[in-house]
Amino acid sequence: MHENAHSLSRRRWLQMTGGGLGAVGLANLLGGVSEALPHGPARAKRVIHLFMNGGPYQGDLFDPKPVLARHEGDRPSEVELRTERKTAGILPSPFKFSARGQSGVPVSELLPRISEVVDDICVLRSLHSDNPNHGPALLMMNNGTITPTVPSMGAWTLYGLGTENANLPGYVVLCPGRPVRFSVLWNSAFLPGQYQGTYVNHSKLDPNEMIPNLKNENLGSEAQLRQLALMRKLNQAHLAGRGPDAQLEARLASMETAFRMQFQASEAFDLSREPDSIRAEYGEGHFANGCLLARRLAERGVRFTQVYYGDGQPWDTHRNHNEVGRKHCRNIDQPIAALLADLKRRGLLEDTLVIWGGEFGRTPVSENGNGRDHNHYGFSMFLAGGGVRGGMTYGETDEFGFRAVKDKVHVHDLHATILHLLGLDHKKLTYRYAGRDFRLTDVYGRVVREILA
Repeated sequence: MHENAHSLSRRRWLQMTGGGLGAVGLANLLGGVSEALPHGPARAKRVIHLFMNGGPYQGDLFDPKPVLARHEGDRPSEVELRTERKTAGILPSPFKFSARGQSGVPVSELLPRISEVVDDICVLRSLHSDNPNHGPALLMMNNGTITPTVPSMGAWTLYGLGTENANLPGYVVLCPGRPVRFSVLWNSAFLPGQYQGTYVNHSKLDPNEMIPNLKNENLGSEAQLRQLALMRKLNQAHLAGRGPDAQLEARLASMETAFRMQFQASEAFDLSREPDSIRAEYGEGHFANGCLLARRLAERGVRFTQVYYGDGQPWDTHRNHNEVGRKHCRNIDQPIAALLADLKRRGLLEDTLVIWGGEFGRTPVSENGNGRDHNHYGFSMFLAGGGVRGGMTYGETDEFGFRAVKDKVHVHDLHATILHLLGLDHKKLTYRYAGRDFRLTDVYGRVVREILA
């Protein structure tokens, strides 16, 4: 019924606008953001970014360092690195690792479900970034720089490729609560406004509560079509007299997308439509719901979906690291494994790039006796699907797991690789603003071709 209503509405819209929208207006009509051609062959069509806000400790999960047990409490010269807070001696991880899958990739006992799908995962052990503070590091991982005035990775992706679905936003951010201070992490900055992320608070499962004002309680679809057509004509006259206005076009595009969302968002964001067996496979909680929503959005052509981890607190373990880290792993293990298995079962994993990780890692030395400080010198992330080789690790940290030392991967390299998998050349994906050409990777970045399938 929704599809029929939408088809009728689209025909009526075309009739009422009479084809007089112009190129930009027509692009907005057909998708809010029109679909574009990549620079080259694409291995991935879409991205799901599972973002562990706060920073997991790599030595607990994917980068075992048995030497730490022999140096507990010591502070050798190799760990004399500047961190955000004062740290003490070596703090070993108490969690056991074992070789898992046919590939034999070492995975911690904290992630028993993820270890079952490790043959689809490429673990990057040698990430490094530029700043140990949350704010700048969050911006670096999401926006490619430590300043808050540049577009996010998702906005660049949408700018380069457009969207596959005219009836849903091309870039969706699932984040529980109301994280106003995080909005710079999914903004479009100087790119046109239609490329910014659409924030959805998925802490409530009813789509009408999840997405405010999803339904127009005062006007039916025909009346809304007439209203949109009138606004388009008035604003076209305004533009004709004053020239292009990117902000106005973005506002028009958002209103038109909001109209179309009434016919598909209610269905796309409604987890009650999933069989009980699938709901049970993903588990319970905000993050589990976010992973399942991400799969539903991937099926429906959403180009870039971010799922922010949050269960009352970020993954920021300055105290009681082992206890809190164990809880965080329980929250993510089942949903992530279910997401990867579900995508693969539906034939979506081969062209969906899944990214997991935080803005940095944590130190092998202790803070406050039983905590760990931020570590941007060397940390782990993983990629799966979308043209990435599974069942492998890439890069190494030093014997204590503090600093990346072999096959180092900077965040700029990670971004260049993600864009490459999407068929985009990070050096060509530019936007001229304030007299210079900007890009996600600034003037850096190399594609990590060793991990490509």
